[in-house]
Amino acid sequence: MDALKEIAKRLGAEPVHLSVGGAPDGFDALLLAALAENDGEGRDVLFVARDDVSMARASEALAFFAPELERLEFPAWDCLPYDRVSPRPELVSRRIDTLTRLLEPPEAGRGRMVLTTVSALLQRVPPRKGFADASLEVTRGQQLDPARLIDFLSRHGYVRSDTVMEPGEFAQRGGIVDVFPAGAENPLRLDFFGDEVDAIRVFEAAGQRSTGERESALLKPVSEVLLTEDAISRFRSGYRVLFGRAGDKDPLYAAVTAGHRHLGMEHWLPLFHEKLETLLDYAPKVLIVLDHQATEARDARLAMIAEYFTTRQGFADAGPKTGLAMAGTVYHPVPPETLTLGAEEWDALLAKRALARLSPFAAPESADSMDAGGRPGHDFADVRVRPGANVFEALKDHVRGQQKSGRRVVISAYTPGSRDRLLSVLAEHGLEGLVPVATWAEALALSPPSVALAVVGLERGFETSGLAVISEPDILGDRMSRPSKPRIRAENFIAEASALSPGDLVVHMDHGIGRFDGLQAIEVAGAPHDCLRLIYDGGDKLFLPVENIDVISRYGSDDGSG
Repeated sequence: MDALKEIAKRLGAEPVHLSVGGAPDGFDALLLAALAENDGEGRDVLFVARDDVSMARASEALAFFAPELERLEFPAWDCLPYDRVSPRPELVSRRIDTLTRLLEPPEAGRGRMVLTTVSALLQRVPPRKGFADASLEVTRGQQLDPARLIDFLSRHGYVRSDTVMEPGEFAQRGGIVDVFPAGAENPLRLDFFGDEVDAIRVFEAAGQRSTGERESALLKPVSEVLLTEDAISRFRSGYRVLFGRAGDKDPLYAAVTAGHRHLGMEHWLPLFHEKLETLLDYAPKVLIVLDHQATEARDARLAMIAEYFTTRQGFADAGPKTGLAMAGTVYHPVPPETLTLGAEEWDALLAKRALARLSPFAAPESADSMDAGGRPGHDFADVRVRPGANVFEALKDHVRGQQKSGRRVVISAYTPGSRDRLLSVLAEHGLEGLVPVATWAEALALSPPSVALAVVGLERGFETSGLAVISEPDILGDRMSRPSKPRIRAENFIAEASALSPGDLVVHMDHGIGRFDGLQAIEVAGAPHDCLRLIYDGGDKLFLPVENIDVISRYGSDDGSG
Protein backbone atom coordinates (compact mmCIF):
# COMPACT_ATOMS: atom_id res chain seq x y z
CA MET A 1 0.00 0.00 0.00
CA ASP A 2 1.63 3.22 -1.20
CA ALA A 3 0.26 5.41 1.62
CA LEU A 4 1.77 3.14 4.29
CA LYS A 5 5.16 3.16 2.57
CA GLU A 6 5.09 6.95 2.33
CA ILE A 7 4.26 7.27 6.04
CA ALA A 8 7.13 4.90 6.90
CA LYS A 9 9.44 7.04 4.76
CA ARG A 10 8.33 10.29 6.41
CA LEU A 11 8.95 8.84 9.88
CA GLY A 12 12.70 8.52 9.51
CA ALA A 13 15.38 8.57 12.15
CA GLU A 14 14.93 12.30 12.80
CA PRO A 15 12.55 13.26 15.64
CA VAL A 16 9.65 13.90 13.25
CA HIS A 17 6.16 14.10 14.76
CA LEU A 18 3.40 13.09 12.39
CA SER A 19 -0.37 12.90 12.84
CA VAL A 20 -1.64 9.86 10.95
CA GLY A 21 -5.35 9.76 10.19
CA GLY A 22 -7.33 7.03 8.52
CA ALA A 23 -5.99 4.37 10.92
CA PRO A 24 -8.98 2.64 12.58
CA ASP A 25 -8.58 -0.37 14.86
CA GLY A 26 -7.47 -3.40 12.87
CA PHE A 27 -6.02 -1.38 10.02
CA ASP A 28 -3.51 0.10 12.47
CA ALA A 29 -1.85 -3.34 12.61
CA LEU A 30 -1.12 -3.16 8.87
CA LEU A 31 0.38 0.29 9.41
CA LEU A 32 2.51 -0.91 12.33
CA ALA A 33 3.80 -3.83 10.28
CA ALA A 34 4.74 -1.47 7.43
CA LEU A 35 6.60 0.83 9.83
CA ALA A 36 8.59 -2.05 11.32
CA GLU A 37 9.34 -3.53 7.89
CA ASN A 38 10.50 -0.06 6.70
CA ASP A 39 10.75 -1.04 3.06
CA GLY A 40 12.97 -4.03 3.82
CA GLU A 41 15.42 -2.28 6.14
CA GLY A 42 13.69 -3.08 9.43
CA ARG A 43 13.50 -0.99 12.62
CA ASP A 44 12.12 -1.18 16.14
CA VAL A 45 8.65 0.26 16.64
CA LEU A 46 6.99 0.93 20.00
CA PHE A 47 3.19 0.91 19.91
CA VAL A 48 1.68 2.60 22.97
CA ALA A 49 -1.90 1.32 23.27
CA ARG A 50 -4.43 3.26 25.30
CA ASP A 51 -5.18 0.21 27.48
CA ASP A 52 -4.60 -3.53 27.87
CA VAL A 53 -7.52 -4.44 25.61
CA SER A 54 -6.17 -2.34 22.75
CA MET A 55 -2.70 -3.86 23.21
CA ALA A 56 -4.09 -7.40 23.09
CA ARG A 57 -6.12 -6.63 19.95
CA ALA A 58 -3.09 -5.11 18.23
CA SER A 59 -0.96 -8.13 19.12
CA GLU A 60 -3.54 -10.56 17.76
CA ALA A 61 -3.99 -8.55 14.57
CA LEU A 62 -0.21 -8.39 14.06
CA ALA A 63 0.00 -12.16 14.50
CA PHE A 64 -2.25 -12.44 11.44
CA PHE A 65 -0.97 -9.58 9.27
CA ALA A 66 2.75 -9.99 10.08
CA PRO A 67 3.41 -13.35 11.78
CA GLU A 68 7.12 -13.17 10.95
CA LEU A 69 7.52 -9.91 12.87
CA GLU A 70 9.09 -10.33 16.34
CA ARG A 71 6.61 -9.06 18.93
CA LEU A 72 7.62 -8.09 22.46
CA GLU A 73 4.91 -7.22 24.98
CA PHE A 74 5.47 -4.93 27.94
CA PRO A 75 2.25 -4.81 30.00
CA ALA A 76 1.63 -2.60 33.02
CA TRP A 77 1.39 -4.09 36.50
CA ASP A 78 -1.99 -5.75 37.03
CA CYS A 79 -2.51 -4.27 40.49
CA LEU A 80 -3.76 -0.91 41.68
CA PRO A 81 -1.45 2.04 42.37
CA TYR A 82 -0.18 1.83 45.97
CA ASP A 83 -1.76 -1.60 46.39
CA ARG A 84 -0.94 -4.16 49.08
CA VAL A 85 -0.46 -6.94 46.54
CA SER A 86 2.29 -7.60 44.03
CA PRO A 87 1.85 -7.89 40.27
CA ARG A 88 1.51 -11.47 39.07
CA PRO A 89 4.86 -13.24 38.53
CA GLU A 90 3.75 -14.35 35.05
CA LEU A 91 3.18 -10.73 34.05
CA VAL A 92 6.42 -9.48 35.61
CA SER A 93 8.36 -12.24 33.85
CA ARG A 94 6.99 -10.97 30.51
CA ARG A 95 8.06 -7.42 31.41
CA ILE A 96 11.58 -8.47 32.37
CA ASP A 97 11.93 -10.74 29.34
CA THR A 98 11.06 -7.79 27.09
CA LEU A 99 13.48 -5.44 28.87
CA THR A 100 16.39 -7.88 28.66
CA ARG A 101 15.67 -8.70 25.02
CA LEU A 102 15.63 -5.00 24.16
CA LEU A 103 19.18 -4.78 25.49
CA GLU A 104 20.22 -7.20 22.74
CA PRO A 105 20.73 -5.74 19.23
CA PRO A 106 18.08 -6.77 16.67
CA GLU A 107 18.92 -9.00 13.73
CA ALA A 108 20.25 -7.06 10.76
CA GLY A 109 17.45 -5.93 8.48
CA ARG A 110 14.69 -7.07 10.82
CA GLY A 111 12.50 -4.84 12.90
CA ARG A 112 10.88 -5.61 16.22
CA MET A 113 7.44 -4.58 17.43
CA VAL A 114 7.23 -3.62 21.09
CA LEU A 115 3.65 -3.47 22.37
CA THR A 116 2.92 -1.59 25.56
CA THR A 117 0.26 0.59 27.16
CA VAL A 118 0.04 4.17 28.37
CA SER A 119 0.09 2.96 31.99
CA ALA A 120 3.19 0.83 31.39
CA LEU A 121 5.11 3.61 29.64
CA LEU A 122 4.28 6.03 32.46
CA GLN A 123 5.79 3.71 35.05
CA ARG A 124 9.50 3.89 35.77
CA VAL A 125 11.49 0.65 35.51
CA PRO A 126 14.70 -0.75 37.02
CA PRO A 127 17.89 0.60 35.43
CA ARG A 128 19.53 -1.30 32.60
CA LYS A 129 22.63 -2.06 34.65
CA GLY A 130 20.41 -3.78 37.21
CA PHE A 131 19.82 -6.63 34.75
CA ALA A 132 23.41 -6.80 33.49
CA ASP A 133 24.49 -9.54 35.94
CA ALA A 134 21.05 -10.69 37.04
CA SER A 135 20.80 -13.78 34.81
CA LEU A 136 22.16 -17.26 35.35
CA GLU A 137 23.01 -19.53 32.43
CA VAL A 138 22.78 -23.23 33.17
CA THR A 139 24.27 -25.78 30.77
CA ARG A 140 24.26 -29.57 30.73
CA GLY A 141 27.43 -30.90 32.36
CA GLN A 142 28.03 -27.70 34.33
CA GLN A 143 29.24 -27.81 37.90
CA LEU A 144 26.58 -25.97 39.91
CA ASP A 145 25.78 -26.35 43.59
CA PRO A 146 21.97 -26.82 43.83
CA ALA A 147 22.01 -24.61 46.95
CA ARG A 148 23.51 -21.78 44.88
CA LEU A 149 20.76 -22.23 42.30
CA ILE A 150 18.02 -22.11 44.96
CA ASP A 151 19.59 -18.99 46.46
CA PHE A 152 19.64 -17.32 43.02
CA LEU A 153 15.99 -18.16 42.41
CA SER A 154 14.88 -16.90 45.83
CA ARG A 155 16.77 -13.59 45.51
CA HIS A 156 15.43 -12.94 42.02
CA GLY A 157 11.74 -13.29 42.75
CA TYR A 158 10.99 -16.98 42.19
CA VAL A 159 8.50 -18.53 44.60
CA ARG A 160 8.88 -22.05 46.02
CA SER A 161 5.96 -24.33 45.16
CA ASP A 162 5.08 -28.00 45.56
CA THR A 163 4.33 -28.28 41.84
CA VAL A 164 5.57 -25.81 39.22
CA MET A 165 2.61 -24.56 37.20
CA GLU A 166 3.23 -20.87 36.43
CA PRO A 167 6.18 -18.63 35.50
CA GLY A 168 8.17 -17.58 38.52
CA GLU A 169 7.72 -20.83 40.47
CA PHE A 170 10.32 -23.44 41.42
CA ALA A 171 10.28 -26.73 43.29
CA GLN A 172 13.02 -28.99 44.64
CA ARG A 173 12.76 -32.73 45.14
CA GLY A 174 16.08 -34.31 46.04
CA GLY A 175 18.44 -33.85 43.11
CA ILE A 176 15.74 -32.42 40.82
CA VAL A 177 14.90 -28.71 40.57
CA ASP A 178 11.85 -27.66 38.54
CA VAL A 179 11.75 -24.01 37.48
CA PHE A 180 9.54 -21.90 35.19
CA PRO A 181 11.89 -19.17 33.85
CA ALA A 182 10.88 -15.67 32.78
CA GLY A 183 9.86 -15.54 29.12
CA ALA A 184 9.72 -19.33 28.71
CA GLU A 185 6.70 -21.11 27.24
CA ASN A 186 7.20 -24.19 29.40
CA PRO A 187 8.95 -25.02 32.69
CA LEU A 188 12.30 -26.82 32.91
CA ARG A 189 13.43 -29.79 34.99
CA LEU A 190 17.09 -29.64 36.05
CA ASP A 191 18.38 -33.09 36.99
CA PHE A 192 21.50 -32.97 39.20
CA PHE A 193 24.05 -35.70 39.79
CA GLY A 194 25.77 -34.31 42.87
CA ASP A 195 26.84 -30.81 41.83
CA GLU A 196 26.69 -31.55 38.10
CA VAL A 197 23.75 -30.64 35.88
CA ASP A 198 23.08 -34.05 34.36
CA ALA A 199 20.08 -33.11 32.19
CA ILE A 200 17.79 -30.18 31.34
CA ARG A 201 14.32 -31.29 30.29
CA VAL A 202 11.30 -29.33 29.10
CA PHE A 203 7.98 -30.47 30.56
CA GLU A 204 4.30 -29.59 30.43
CA ALA A 205 3.00 -27.61 33.38
CA ALA A 206 -0.44 -29.26 33.27
CA GLY A 207 0.59 -32.90 32.98
CA GLN A 208 4.17 -32.63 34.30
CA ARG A 209 5.22 -34.81 31.35
CA SER A 210 8.65 -34.28 29.75
CA THR A 211 8.47 -33.15 26.13
CA GLY A 212 12.11 -32.66 25.18
CA GLU A 213 15.65 -31.86 26.27
CA ARG A 214 17.79 -28.72 26.16
CA GLU A 215 21.54 -28.19 26.24
CA SER A 216 21.26 -24.91 28.16
CA ALA A 217 18.83 -22.53 29.83
CA LEU A 218 18.98 -18.84 30.74
CA LEU A 219 17.30 -18.00 34.04
CA LYS A 220 16.20 -14.37 34.29
CA PRO A 221 14.67 -12.56 37.28
CA VAL A 222 10.90 -12.64 37.72
CA SER A 223 10.79 -9.63 40.01
CA GLU A 224 11.80 -6.01 39.52
CA VAL A 225 12.96 -5.98 43.15
CA LEU A 226 16.22 -7.88 43.66
CA LEU A 227 17.05 -8.43 47.32
CA THR A 228 20.79 -7.97 47.09
CA GLU A 229 22.77 -6.52 50.01
CA ASP A 230 23.11 -3.17 48.22
CA ALA A 231 19.38 -3.06 47.40
CA ILE A 232 18.40 -3.82 51.00
CA SER A 233 20.77 -1.15 52.31
CA ARG A 234 19.40 1.44 49.85
CA PHE A 235 15.84 0.58 50.82
CA ARG A 236 16.50 0.92 54.56
CA SER A 237 18.21 4.29 54.14
CA GLY A 238 15.64 5.68 51.72
CA TYR A 239 12.71 4.45 53.80
CA ARG A 240 14.01 6.17 56.93
CA VAL A 241 14.69 9.42 55.05
CA LEU A 242 11.16 9.51 53.63
CA PHE A 243 9.14 8.19 56.55
CA GLY A 244 11.29 8.57 59.64
CA ARG A 245 12.12 5.84 62.12
CA ALA A 246 10.77 2.37 61.28
CA GLY A 247 10.61 -0.63 63.55
CA ASP A 248 9.09 -4.05 64.09
CA LYS A 249 5.58 -2.63 63.72
CA ASP A 250 6.31 -1.92 60.06
CA PRO A 251 6.10 -5.37 58.41
CA LEU A 252 7.54 -4.19 55.09
CA TYR A 253 10.64 -2.68 56.67
CA ALA A 254 11.14 -5.68 58.95
CA ALA A 255 10.79 -8.20 56.09
CA VAL A 256 13.19 -6.41 53.74
CA THR A 257 15.70 -5.91 56.56
CA ALA A 258 15.67 -9.68 57.11
CA GLY A 259 16.15 -10.28 53.37
CA HIS A 260 12.64 -11.67 52.90
CA ARG A 261 10.22 -10.81 50.14
CA HIS A 262 7.06 -8.98 51.23
CA LEU A 263 3.73 -8.91 49.46
CA GLY A 264 3.38 -5.64 47.56
CA MET A 265 6.99 -4.54 48.02
CA GLU A 266 7.17 -3.57 44.34
CA HIS A 267 5.23 -0.39 45.14
CA TRP A 268 8.39 0.89 46.87
CA LEU A 269 10.54 0.12 43.80
CA PRO A 270 12.40 3.50 43.78
CA LEU A 271 13.90 2.74 47.19
CA PHE A 272 15.62 -0.43 45.95
CA HIS A 273 17.53 1.26 43.10
CA GLU A 274 19.88 4.22 42.85
CA LYS A 275 17.82 5.64 40.00
CA LEU A 276 14.94 4.28 37.94
CA GLU A 277 14.79 4.57 34.15
CA THR A 278 12.03 4.34 31.56
CA LEU A 279 11.12 1.86 28.86
CA LEU A 280 12.48 4.34 26.30
CA ASP A 281 15.95 4.09 27.88
CA TYR A 282 15.97 0.42 26.83
CA ALA A 283 15.05 1.36 23.24
CA PRO A 284 16.61 4.78 22.56
CA LYS A 285 16.20 4.64 18.75
CA VAL A 286 12.68 3.25 18.66
CA LEU A 287 9.94 4.79 16.53
CA ILE A 288 6.99 5.59 18.81
CA VAL A 289 3.39 5.15 17.67
CA LEU A 290 0.70 6.50 20.00
CA ASP A 291 -2.74 4.92 19.93
CA HIS A 292 -5.83 7.04 19.43
CA GLN A 293 -6.75 8.84 22.69
CA ALA A 294 -3.39 7.95 24.29
CA THR A 295 -2.98 11.45 25.74
CA GLU A 296 -6.43 11.31 27.35
CA ALA A 297 -5.58 7.89 28.80
CA ARG A 298 -2.33 9.32 30.20
CA ASP A 299 -4.08 12.22 31.93
CA ALA A 300 -6.73 9.92 33.40
CA ARG A 301 -4.07 7.53 34.71
CA LEU A 302 -2.06 10.33 36.33
CA ALA A 303 -5.17 11.74 37.98
CA MET A 304 -6.02 8.29 39.38
CA ILE A 305 -2.48 7.78 40.73
CA ALA A 306 -2.61 11.18 42.45
CA GLU A 307 -5.97 10.31 44.01
CA TYR A 308 -4.74 6.95 45.30
CA PHE A 309 -1.60 8.54 46.74
CA THR A 310 -3.67 11.16 48.57
CA THR A 311 -5.99 8.46 49.90
CA ARG A 312 -3.14 6.26 51.14
CA GLN A 313 -1.40 9.23 52.70
CA GLY A 314 -4.62 10.21 54.44
CA PHE A 315 -4.99 6.71 55.87
CA ALA A 316 -1.42 6.78 57.18
CA ASP A 317 -1.91 10.21 58.78
CA ALA A 318 -5.26 9.25 60.31
CA GLY A 319 -3.91 6.18 62.10
CA PRO A 320 -5.88 3.34 63.73
CA LYS A 321 -8.42 5.67 65.32
CA THR A 322 -10.41 5.96 62.07
CA GLY A 323 -10.70 2.23 61.54
CA LEU A 324 -8.89 2.65 58.21
CA ALA A 325 -5.60 1.38 59.57
CA MET A 326 -4.69 -1.12 62.22
CA ALA A 327 -1.67 -2.44 64.04
CA GLY A 328 0.71 -4.24 61.69
CA THR A 329 -0.68 -2.60 58.52
CA VAL A 330 1.52 0.49 58.25
CA TYR A 331 1.51 1.87 54.71
CA HIS A 332 3.74 4.80 53.73
CA PRO A 333 3.36 5.54 49.99
CA VAL A 334 6.33 6.83 48.01
CA PRO A 335 5.76 10.15 46.15
CA PRO A 336 4.14 9.57 42.73
CA GLU A 337 6.94 11.33 40.82
CA THR A 338 9.48 8.76 42.05
CA LEU A 339 7.55 5.88 40.51
CA THR A 340 5.73 7.52 37.59
CA LEU A 341 6.48 9.98 34.81
CA GLY A 342 4.62 13.29 35.00
CA ALA A 343 2.89 14.85 32.00
CA GLU A 344 5.74 17.31 31.37
CA GLU A 345 8.41 14.60 31.57
CA TRP A 346 6.33 12.40 29.24
CA ASP A 347 6.13 15.23 26.67
CA ALA A 348 9.85 15.96 26.96
CA LEU A 349 10.81 12.32 26.36
CA LEU A 350 8.57 12.00 23.32
CA ALA A 351 9.76 15.31 21.86
CA LYS A 352 13.23 13.83 21.30
CA ARG A 353 12.03 10.88 19.20
CA ALA A 354 10.27 10.13 15.92
CA LEU A 355 6.58 9.76 16.73
CA ALA A 356 3.26 9.06 15.02
CA ARG A 357 -0.13 9.82 16.57
CA LEU A 358 -2.88 7.59 15.17
CA SER A 359 -6.48 8.57 14.60
CA PRO A 360 -9.34 6.65 12.98
CA PHE A 361 -10.60 9.86 11.37
CA ALA A 362 -9.54 11.23 8.01
CA ALA A 363 -6.65 13.69 8.13
CA PRO A 364 -5.64 16.42 5.70
CA GLU A 365 -2.29 16.18 3.93
CA SER A 366 0.21 18.66 5.37
CA ALA A 367 3.79 18.92 6.58
CA ASP A 368 2.91 17.21 9.87
CA SER A 369 -0.15 15.20 8.87
CA MET A 370 -0.91 12.30 6.54
CA ASP A 371 -3.84 10.01 5.83
CA ALA A 372 -3.21 6.25 5.80
CA GLY A 373 -6.30 5.56 3.72
CA GLY A 374 -8.21 3.30 6.13
CA ARG A 375 -11.86 3.73 7.07
CA PRO A 376 -14.22 1.84 9.40
CA GLY A 377 -15.92 -1.02 7.60
CA HIS A 378 -19.58 -1.60 6.91
CA ASP A 379 -21.77 -2.48 9.90
CA PHE A 380 -24.90 -4.56 9.26
CA ALA A 381 -26.72 -3.27 12.37
CA ASP A 382 -29.49 -1.72 10.27
CA VAL A 383 -30.15 -5.06 8.56
CA ARG A 384 -30.23 -6.99 11.84
CA VAL A 385 -33.10 -4.87 13.20
CA ARG A 386 -35.10 -4.70 9.96
CA PRO A 387 -38.15 -7.03 10.05
CA GLY A 388 -37.88 -9.83 7.51
CA ALA A 389 -34.34 -8.93 6.46
CA ASN A 390 -31.60 -11.59 6.33
CA VAL A 391 -28.16 -10.38 7.37
CA PHE A 392 -26.36 -13.16 5.47
CA GLU A 393 -28.12 -12.26 2.22
CA ALA A 394 -27.11 -8.64 2.82
CA LEU A 395 -23.54 -9.76 3.49
CA LYS A 396 -23.47 -11.74 0.23
CA ASP A 397 -24.60 -8.68 -1.74
CA HIS A 398 -22.09 -6.48 0.07
CA VAL A 399 -19.20 -8.85 -0.67
CA ARG A 400 -20.09 -8.96 -4.35
CA GLY A 401 -20.27 -5.18 -4.43
CA GLN A 402 -16.84 -4.89 -2.83
CA GLN A 403 -15.35 -7.32 -5.32
CA LYS A 404 -16.83 -5.38 -8.25
CA SER A 405 -15.15 -2.28 -6.83
CA GLY A 406 -11.80 -4.08 -7.01
CA ARG A 407 -11.41 -4.77 -3.29
CA ARG A 408 -10.06 -8.00 -1.86
CA VAL A 409 -12.45 -9.32 0.83
CA VAL A 410 -11.46 -10.87 4.17
CA ILE A 411 -13.98 -12.01 6.80
CA SER A 412 -12.64 -12.35 10.34
CA ALA A 413 -13.94 -14.57 13.15
CA TYR A 414 -12.92 -14.82 16.81
CA THR A 415 -12.28 -18.57 16.97
CA PRO A 416 -11.79 -21.49 14.56
CA GLY A 417 -15.20 -22.77 15.63
CA SER A 418 -17.01 -19.54 14.83
CA ARG A 419 -15.11 -19.32 11.52
CA ASP A 420 -16.32 -22.80 10.58
CA ARG A 421 -19.90 -21.88 11.48
CA LEU A 422 -19.70 -18.68 9.44
CA LEU A 423 -18.27 -20.59 6.48
CA SER A 424 -21.12 -23.12 6.64
CA VAL A 425 -23.86 -20.50 6.95
CA LEU A 426 -22.46 -18.28 4.20
CA ALA A 427 -22.07 -21.25 1.84
CA GLU A 428 -25.72 -22.14 2.47
CA HIS A 429 -26.67 -18.62 1.38
CA GLY A 430 -24.80 -18.95 -1.89
CA LEU A 431 -21.61 -17.02 -1.20
CA GLU A 432 -18.93 -18.70 -3.31
CA GLY A 433 -15.14 -18.81 -3.15
CA LEU A 434 -14.86 -19.08 0.64
CA VAL A 435 -11.33 -20.14 1.69
CA PRO A 436 -10.04 -20.46 5.30
CA VAL A 437 -6.60 -18.83 5.74
CA ALA A 438 -4.12 -18.66 8.60
CA THR A 439 -2.16 -15.53 7.65
CA TRP A 440 -2.41 -12.34 5.64
CA ALA A 441 0.10 -13.75 3.15
CA GLU A 442 -2.25 -16.66 2.44
CA ALA A 443 -5.12 -14.21 1.90
CA LEU A 444 -3.03 -12.18 -0.56
CA ALA A 445 -2.15 -15.36 -2.47
CA LEU A 446 -5.83 -16.10 -3.23
CA SER A 447 -7.31 -15.21 -6.58
CA PRO A 448 -9.41 -11.97 -6.48
CA PRO A 449 -12.86 -13.69 -6.60
CA SER A 450 -12.03 -15.66 -3.45
CA VAL A 451 -13.17 -14.61 0.02
CA ALA A 452 -10.68 -15.29 2.81
CA LEU A 453 -11.97 -16.40 6.23
CA ALA A 454 -9.45 -15.72 8.99
CA VAL A 455 -9.27 -16.16 12.75
CA VAL A 456 -8.34 -12.76 14.17
CA GLY A 457 -10.11 -10.90 16.98
CA LEU A 458 -11.26 -7.69 15.29
CA GLU A 459 -14.10 -5.78 16.95
CA ARG A 460 -14.73 -3.82 13.75
CA GLY A 461 -13.78 -4.28 10.16
CA PHE A 462 -12.15 -1.67 7.92
CA GLU A 463 -11.80 -0.71 4.28
CA THR A 464 -9.08 0.72 2.05
CA SER A 465 -8.99 1.41 -1.67
CA GLY A 466 -8.13 -2.24 -2.35
CA LEU A 467 -9.25 -4.15 0.75
CA ALA A 468 -12.44 -4.79 2.71
CA VAL A 469 -12.20 -6.59 6.05
CA ILE A 470 -15.52 -7.61 7.60
CA SER A 471 -15.52 -8.73 11.24
CA GLU A 472 -17.78 -11.17 13.02
CA PRO A 473 -19.37 -8.40 15.17
CA ASP A 474 -20.04 -6.36 11.99
CA ILE A 475 -22.22 -9.22 10.81
CA LEU A 476 -23.76 -10.58 14.00
CA GLY A 477 -23.46 -7.71 16.43
CA ASP A 478 -21.61 -9.87 18.96
CA ARG A 479 -19.45 -12.93 19.24
CA MET A 480 -20.95 -16.24 18.22
CA SER A 481 -19.32 -17.65 21.37
CA ARG A 482 -20.75 -16.64 24.74
CA PRO A 483 -18.82 -13.77 26.34
CA SER A 484 -17.55 -14.04 29.87
CA LYS A 485 -19.38 -12.17 32.60
CA PRO A 486 -18.21 -8.55 32.68
CA ARG A 487 -16.38 -7.53 35.81
CA ILE A 488 -15.41 -4.18 37.21
CA ARG A 489 -12.04 -2.92 35.96
CA ALA A 490 -9.17 -3.29 38.43
CA GLU A 491 -8.32 0.41 38.44
CA ASN A 492 -11.87 1.22 39.59
CA PHE A 493 -11.83 -0.82 42.83
CA ILE A 494 -10.68 1.95 45.14
CA ALA A 495 -12.49 4.62 43.14
CA GLU A 496 -15.76 2.75 43.61
CA ALA A 497 -15.08 2.25 47.31
CA SER A 498 -14.22 5.93 47.73
CA ALA A 499 -17.66 6.83 46.34
CA LEU A 500 -19.26 5.22 49.42
CA SER A 501 -19.56 7.02 52.75
CA PRO A 502 -19.80 5.33 56.14
CA GLY A 503 -23.48 4.84 56.87
CA ASP A 504 -24.53 4.26 53.26
CA LEU A 505 -26.85 1.30 52.73
CA VAL A 506 -25.72 -1.22 50.13
CA VAL A 507 -27.22 -4.37 48.62
CA HIS A 508 -25.05 -7.50 48.45
CA MET A 509 -26.25 -9.94 45.79
CA ASP A 510 -26.01 -12.86 48.26
CA HIS A 511 -26.48 -11.29 51.71
CA GLY A 512 -28.98 -8.50 51.05
CA ILE A 513 -29.06 -5.02 52.58
CA GLY A 514 -26.28 -3.95 54.93
CA ARG A 515 -24.60 -0.77 56.11
CA PHE A 516 -21.18 0.28 54.77
CA ASP A 517 -18.98 0.98 57.80
CA GLY A 518 -15.70 1.99 56.11
CA LEU A 519 -12.55 0.35 54.80
CA GLN A 520 -10.44 -1.92 56.93
CA ALA A 521 -7.25 -3.88 56.32
CA ILE A 522 -7.46 -7.45 57.60
CA GLU A 523 -4.78 -10.12 57.56
CA VAL A 524 -5.27 -12.81 54.91
CA ALA A 525 -2.65 -15.53 54.43
CA GLY A 526 -0.18 -13.54 56.48
CA ALA A 527 -0.58 -10.27 54.57
CA PRO A 528 -2.91 -7.26 54.97
CA HIS A 529 -5.78 -6.99 52.50
CA ASP A 530 -8.09 -4.00 51.95
CA CYS A 531 -11.76 -4.83 52.61
CA LEU A 532 -15.09 -3.05 52.86
CA ARG A 533 -16.65 -3.56 56.29
CA LEU A 534 -20.42 -4.18 56.06
CA ILE A 535 -22.67 -4.28 59.16
CA TYR A 536 -25.88 -6.34 59.16
CA ASP A 537 -28.86 -6.59 61.50
CA GLY A 538 -27.80 -7.88 64.91
CA GLY A 539 -24.25 -6.53 64.53
CA ASP A 540 -23.00 -9.24 62.15
CA LYS A 541 -20.02 -8.06 60.09
CA LEU A 542 -19.03 -8.98 56.55
CA PHE A 543 -15.57 -8.10 55.20
CA LEU A 544 -15.71 -7.77 51.40
CA PRO A 545 -12.39 -7.57 49.48
CA VAL A 546 -12.25 -4.38 47.41
CA GLU A 547 -11.75 -6.36 44.19
CA ASN A 548 -15.20 -7.94 44.75
CA ILE A 549 -16.98 -4.60 45.04
CA ASP A 550 -19.01 -5.42 41.91
CA VAL A 551 -21.21 -7.79 44.00
CA ILE A 552 -22.73 -4.82 45.87
CA SER A 553 -24.72 -1.80 44.74
CA ARG A 554 -25.72 1.36 46.55
CA TYR A 555 -29.21 1.19 48.06
CA GLY A 556 -29.20 4.66 49.61
CA SER A 557 -27.62 6.58 52.50
CA ASP A 558 -28.78 6.74 56.04
CA ASP A 559 -29.00 10.14 57.71
CA GLY A 560 -29.43 8.65 61.11
CA SER A 561 -33.06 9.67 61.47
CA GLY A 562 -34.44 6.16 61.35
